[in-house]
Amino acid sequence: MSEVIIYHNPRCSKSRQTLALLEEQGIKPDVRKYLEDAPSAEELRLVLTQLGIPARSLLRNKEAEFKENGLDDLTLSDDKIIDIMTQVPKLIERPIVIKGDNARIGRPPESVLEIL
Repeated sequence: MSEVIIYHNPRCSKSRQTLALLEEQGIKPDVRKYLEDAPSAEELRLVLTQLGIPARSLLRNKEAEFKENGLDDLTLSDDKIIDIMTQVPKLIERPIVIKGDNARIGRPPESVLEIL
């Protein structure tokens, strides 16, 4: 198992750029295609801790599923948001790179270099 993990969507240009950047650095990350292999609520809680952000900050709010799932309701708890993200992983911002106890969202891709 690699010491670096990327939550990756091959159809996303930022995700592809981030993966290429890691490979240019000589890193062969474990690639987690999170749309096919959705993270559990426990995994998402850990990633949020590693990122140091609340659940709402990990949401892709321009997806149709955002409104369809009532995520524009600012009173929703982190637990409810996490539950929805596990059911609709398309709502999870990407890519996410994890190394040890740290994680970064690859927007821009170069931001992941901070934890390498």
